[in-house]
Amino acid sequence: MQRQFTAGLLGAAAFLAPLSASAQENSSAEDLGVMSISLKDVVKPTLGFQGALQGAGTPNQAGVGGFLPLSVGDNSVWFVDALVNANFADREGDSSIINTDVAGGAVSTSTRVGYRWLNGDRSWMFGLNAGYDSRPITSGDADTGVNVSNKRTAFFQQLAFNAEALSNSWTFNGYGLIPVGDVEQKLNSVYQGGALNTYGFDAGYFITPVLKASAGYYYQHRDQEGVDGSGVLGRLAYEMTSGVTAGVNISYDEAFDTRVSADIKVRFGGASTTAKRKAIQQLPVINALTSTPSNRDVRVHDDFTSSGTKVGWKYAGYIN
Repeated sequence: MQRQFTAGLLGAAAFLAPLSASAQENSSAEDLGVMSISLKDVVKPTLGFQGALQGAGTPNQAGVGGFLPLSVGDNSVWFVDALVNANFADREGDSSIINTDVAGGAVSTSTRVGYRWLNGDRSWMFGLNAGYDSRPITSGDADTGVNVSNKRTAFFQQLAFNAEALSNSWTFNGYGLIPVGDVEQKLNSVYQGGALNTYGFDAGYFITPVLKASAGYYYQHRDQEGVDGSGVLGRLAYEMTSGVTAGVNISYDEAFDTRVSADIKVRFGGASTTAKRKAIQQLPVINALTSTPSNRDVRVHDDFTSSGTKVGWKYAGYIN
């Protein structure tokens, strides 16, 4: 049913795309009023909260985040975007990292520094950003039926790089997540966890200025975990009102199988007046200048330790 949902999501986007494209392409930049907008009036600090349900190697989480413009030019902005999230326990018997249920109580962080700019007629926004992410993981019980002891907290880190391009119709996003430090650590007496190298590309389409469908490809690997392969994902995001966006995500790869998650982001602040905020909501190119960069989680997969004994799809053997 989940795969049917993905096909339906992408099919709907493909069906509606020509209709939306025709309407948007008939409106020039001048018609939309984008050339008259002063970026210094609309690119302002924002602060709020975000939350997400567990996905493929990512946790249940909620926290606070903010966007801070460092320098705003006539057609460009330098910025910092930072998140701090409390990570909650996995759903019982449904490990986000495959075998070990992740316990709650950890706090993850993510920081991005970036530069975004508009082309001459403001029909496209381009951007580059990079940063650092951290994620502690505390082991809970295993959901494979194996008893585990010596539960530990492991600390994972990564560097992240992102390039983006966006018009009022299309979005393109390429990214790389590169673990650093101790990328492979013991979680308990049976399982060890590894942070995944992940490289991906997403393409999205604005069905309306506030409703976007996207699809993507990613490659992930971690030798110690036996992870080395590709995955696909789909996303549908809706900006319910200015600063409030909800999304549904579905992904499939051999390491995590099919995963469905949802997320929400709320941001306060931004443009100096309510009228300007509403106008910007209808202009994805301008709205994107203050958007929160994506792909902020350290993705982790676990497998049995080198001292364990593999029995079928469950693992036995203990490390004291």
